[in-house]
Amino acid sequence: MASNKSFITVFVLALTFAGMMSMSLAARHLMQASAPNLPGIPSLPKPTLPPMPSIPALPQGNVPPLPTIPSLPTTLPPLPTNIPTIPTINVPPFPTFTIPTTMPSIPFLSPPPSTSTP
Repeated sequence: MASNKSFITVFVLALTFAGMMSMSLAARHLMQASAPNLPGIPSLPKPTLPPMPSIPALPQGNVPPLPTIPSLPTTLPPLPTNIPTIPTINVPPFPTFTIPTTMPSIPFLSPPPSTSTP
C-alpha cells in the first residue's frame, strides 16, 4: 500500500513538472513573438464643462482684537539654601544562603506483602 502511495505521489509530481515546463516554453514563445498589429483606439471628443459659478465675496465683519498673552518672568526664584538631609537607615546584612551540593537520598519503599490464598 505504501508503494502505491509513493507511485501516485511521484506521478503527480511528474505531471506538475511537465505542465510547468510547457507553460514556461509557452511564455518564452509569447515573449519572443512580435506584437500583433492592432487597430488604434479612436480619440474621443473632449467633454466641455460648463463654466464654474463665481464665488461671492464674503462680508467683512468687525472682529475684536485677540487678547494679549501675559509675559513670562525671565528670572527664576532663588533656590532654598537649607536643604534637609536624607535620613540614613541601618539595614541588617542579608543572610548568606548555602546551596546544597548533594542530593538527599530518597528511601525506597518495599512492596506490600502479597496475600496468599491457601
